[in-house]
Amino acid sequence: MSSSGSTYGDIHRYEPARESTAAAIAIVLLTVIEVVFVFMFAYGLVSGWGLTETGNMFLGAILAVIFVDLAFILALYRKEFLPDVVIVKKRRRKWEDLYISEDDVDGTSIGDGAWDTVKRAVYPYYKR
Repeated sequence: MSSSGSTYGDIHRYEPARESTAAAIAIVLLTVIEVVFVFMFAYGLVSGWGLTETGNMFLGAILAVIFVDLAFILALYRKEFLPDVVIVKKRRRKWEDLYISEDDVDGTSIGDGAWDTVKRAVYPYYKR
């Protein structure tokens, strides 16, 4: 679904999410695996696995698996259950990101108002 509106905030393109059942089942299974690894990591911390070199590496590997599993859950959720929306944004001119106002586009001389420039640099909300 596309719209021809070009004003700020109009939805340019909207594609609904697929919401497949297979993705929902995969997310549930990955969540169960995530919970198992979190409990295993917590048990390892409580029982002192981190006091030995191999136990410390094992806890690190479990923590890595936890975050990789979480990344797969979030990626699958984003791809399958969130709609793809493109919104029209306000286009900026090149000078807007570089300068404070249109008057400053050509630059300022070095000696003019040097003290005011220093005050604005130190205190950016200084009123003119």
